[in-house]
Amino acid sequence: MKIHHLDLGPARPLGGKLMDGVSPGLLARLTCHCLAVETDAHGVVLVDTGFGLRDTLRPTPRLPAWNLALLRPRFDPERTAIRQLKRLGYAPTDVRHIIMTHLDFDHAGGLVDFPQAEVHLTAAEAEAATNRRSFLDRTRWRPAQWGDTRRWRTTETRLGSRYAGDTLFGLRNVREIGGLPPEFLFVPLPGHTPGHAGVAVKGPRGWLLHAGDTYFNRAEAHGPGVAPPLVAAYEHMMAADLKAQRESLERLRTMLRAPDADIAVFCTHDPVEFVAMSAWSESGYAPVVAANTETATSQAA
Repeated sequence: MKIHHLDLGPARPLGGKLMDGVSPGLLARLTCHCLAVETDAHGVVLVDTGFGLRDTLRPTPRLPAWNLALLRPRFDPERTAIRQLKRLGYAPTDVRHIIMTHLDFDHAGGLVDFPQAEVHLTAAEAEAATNRRSFLDRTRWRPAQWGDTRRWRTTETRLGSRYAGDTLFGLRNVREIGGLPPEFLFVPLPGHTPGHAGVAVKGPRGWLLHAGDTYFNRAEAHGPGVAPPLVAAYEHMMAADLKAQRESLERLRTMLRAPDADIAVFCTHDPVEFVAMSAWSESGYAPVVAANTETATSQAA
């Protein structure tokens, strides 16, 4: 198994360090941190897909205009999963499975670029996204990005369901993903969306946890617990259930404080985490410290 860390939706919102915590100028840097996992028996497995080719070529009306105005994504076709995988030597048909942390527009755009792949998501996310009851629901979930939903494979992750699930370093209710080996797991972390989940992957040097949008800035999980004010405001605005999101984040913090939690945790949008995890992967998972965070974020540009 080999794990590639891909930025499939770089964004340049206004706000500098008030948005990302490190950028000295007017512009901040946010990533869309996704994974491409090379496996022996299951082809390439993607964790989230970022923006797809069609998103980059015609962002509106496919994508919500007010979110685009706030986030200011860089719509470059060469940054999409299908183009980055091609440079790694893979065809679209080599992607046989896609695991979604959730279906927000900045995570699900590449689904239509891989029509042969099975798409794995939580049952709660599939239910909420297909119903789209509120204005926020209709903003965040864009059916034009999904392709054929008959290829969706749902996993029940809600507490109180018949199957209680397992634990992973103290995180409860963890689920295996049907059709994939136990090196891939759903870790329920609801709140940002009703069916939001982290995706745990057991790589060559141990477990990784892609925490999706459970948090947006590393300080929330690994630091003092306070995000820069502008990204915190966006996080608050996009939360389907703020109380549930805070509880999910607290479960992550509790796990990370445990001395035996031998797992690397990262979110989608933090540029310093993206650079650090990319360097860690390319160095064979040796410890990496981003001593110069300004340099680190510039590498994510």
